[in-house]
Amino acid sequence: MRDTVYFLTFEGFADWQAALALCEIRRPGDWQVQTAGFSVAAVVSMGGLTVQPDVSLAQIDLARAAMLIVPGGHLWLRGEGDEAVKLIRDVHAAGAPIAGIDSGVLALARAGLLDHCCHTGNWPGQIASQVKAYSGEGQYDASVLAVSDGGVITASHLGSVEFAHEIIHTLDLYNASDREHWYRLFKHAQLPPWYVGEAVAA
Repeated sequence: MRDTVYFLTFEGFADWQAALALCEIRRPGDWQVQTAGFSVAAVVSMGGLTVQPDVSLAQIDLARAAMLIVPGGHLWLRGEGDEAVKLIRDVHAAGAPIAGIDSGVLALARAGLLDHCCHTGNWPGQIASQVKAYSGEGQYDASVLAVSDGGVITASHLGSVEFAHEIIHTLDLYNASDREHWYRLFKHAQLPPWYVGEAVAA
């Protein structure tokens, strides 16, 4: 039963990039969110939050994985994190979608996930400059802040709302209308018609 969304944590991970997505994943109560680290030792996020991982990478249950979320961080820019790159490959091969944002997209590229699917990132050329084996330049879409294709979600560091929107859609949270209202609310501060009506009545 795929009921667990794993969120990768490591020293200096960008804590805000998946915050909206994680809140929406937990809201219905159907999904379990677990933090996964290179070990179970506590790490400090880019924003200074101390996080104690629920499990280590080796303890991730592939049969229960509904998604793996990979945030950005200087770790990826340094070319480190080989254990996580292998995990990304294994989780995707097991049938669960992978979602990467900001420099976390580089980890997906190192895992070979971006060579044959539509994807985006921070700016054109960044992935090729950081990942020698990357051959997906023709699939790169610079016109969007986030995109989902082939079980892979990628997003720019400027696209946390779009990133959450793609994750919400992939996990089939809410219906299509509610997802659109959610996006307009968080992206453009446009209240849903029903909310406006209630506010006027009050």
